[in-house]
Formats: sequence, C-alpha cells, structure tokens
Amino acid sequence: MKSLVLAAAAAVAVAAPASFASAQEITEFRIGLLGGENASDRMRSNECLREKTEALLGVPTKLFAPADYNGVIEGLLGGNLDMAWLGASGYAKVYMSDPEAVEPVLVKVNVDGSYGYHSIGFARADAGIASLDDMKGKTFGFGDPNSTSGYLIPSIEIPQGGKSMVPGEFFGDVVFTGGHEQTIVAVYNGDIEAGVTWADGLGEWEDGYNSGALRKAVDAGLVDMSELVEIWRSKPIPEGPIVLATNLPEKVKLQMTALMATLPTVDPECAYGVIAGDAQGFMPIGHDAYTSIVDARKAKSE
Repeated sequence: MKSLVLAAAAAVAVAAPASFASAQEITEFRIGLLGGENASDRMRSNECLREKTEALLGVPTKLFAPADYNGVIEGLLGGNLDMAWLGASGYAKVYMSDPEAVEPVLVKVNVDGSYGYHSIGFARADAGIASLDDMKGKTFGFGDPNSTSGYLIPSIEIPQGGKSMVPGEFFGDVVFTGGHEQTIVAVYNGDIEAGVTWADGLGEWEDGYNSGALRKAVDAGLVDMSELVEIWRSKPIPEGPIVLATNLPEKVKLQMTALMATLPTVDPECAYGVIAGDAQGFMPIGHDAYTSIVDARKAKSE
C-alpha cells in the first residue's frame, strides 16, 4: 500500500509543469552512473532518463559514467553529482564519509515483491568447477572494491564458509577485474577460473536471471549462459538505494523521486535499461535499511 500511495502522489508530481522546479534554484542536474558495464553502454541505457529529467526540471542534465565506483562516490561527496543509484556498500561508504551528503529515497522492487539480490559466484561450464570446493589453487575474481556483491559480501561470507580470501591460502590468486562486466567477460574468456557478480536470482539462468549484470551481459550479446555455471550464492543483500544530494531544493527532490517511482509504468522500455532487466518498480527506502551494510563495511576497515 505504501508504494501504491507513493506512486499515486508521484504521478501527480510528474504531471506538474517543469516550472514547478524553479530553474533559478538549480542551473543543471548531474546523474552519476555506477560501474557495472562499459561507459558507453551505461550512457546509452540511461539516455532516456537524462532526457526525461531535463524536460521535467527545465535545466541541462548530464550523465557521468566514471571508470570505477569510487568516481561516483567521490562525485556525491564532493557535490559534483546530484543523483545516483548506488550499491549498498557504496552508499555505506558515502554515509561513513559524510552522513549528510545524500538521502536514500527509493529502492528497486523485484518481480516477486522483494528488494534484495545476490552475489553470484560463477565459472565456465567446461572448467570442471561445480562449487567453491573445486577452486583450490585457482584464480578468483572480484569486481570493484566498493561493490557490495562484487566484493564486500563475498569477501565476508566466503571466509565464513572456511575458504580464505588471502591469495595462496585456498585460491591460487584473488584479483580485482575492475567491475561486473569485466568479471563476467574474464570468466567467460577463461582469463580467470571464477568470479562474482550480481543478479536478483529470479527467473531463468539462461536469461541471466530477471535482472542484474548477467542479464545485461546476455542482452548485450557478451555471453551465452549455457557456457557458464553458478557455483556459489550469497545470502540476500539489500538492493542499493537511489540517492539524491541532500542540499537539492525540496521541490527537485520530490520531482526526481516521482520520476523514478513512475518510470516503470510510464516508460517500461526506458526502465528496463535503467534497472538492468525486469522489475516490479520502486518503493520508498531510508537509511535504516542499510545499517547492517554500514556495520559490515566498518568491520572490514578495522
């Protein structure tokens, strides 16, 4: 019911004229795009969002696709970005650095009504690797140090299962590939034996599940999922929030929250690209949903 109420209110806000957000209050709007696929694909997937934002707010809107997660994080902390869809770990880093920098407003809701996802460990199907037990002495790939599913959660849960992440103690080596797409391609090409990425874990493996980095890779024609196999899955992870800079005018925050909340209904094709697959939509979220991730990140840094 809460999400339905928000959607109804959002529809009214989106229908309001662009003058509702005074151009005198902001001169431009800047959206940060977290890594996960190459920059050109990220820009292309979110161009429709840029156009809608520009029309709604009446000011030039720009997309920024830094090479790594930290580029978006630092952009938010430095006041150079106004909005981003962060991973839970990325949000935790922003919060730990400056609790007043951003406000979490929305979270993606999966097709089954949940708002979680998983870190998925995977390998080539022809590599003879059916589980992490088969990875002794082999190379395991993380994505980005600031990724929740691509580093934080597996770096905690895999050792809890008895397998050290220190290179040479169980795995032959543990490497960072740079991002989700890079990990997927590295495993698919046989450059590393296995790695982790993110997916909602719903739907069919051959589709790359319903949403996530594997689905994006399938849609882009980068992989044939029949040549990959899942070898590990994390516990559910809270989906990262869409955040807005705290110092934005309240009217702008309302309009952007409304735009994102109604995007799957107003323009499903645009939403598919922005969300990285199929989803039910968005629902309100606040900081309290991420306290466990903040605690986990603090524990890793101690």
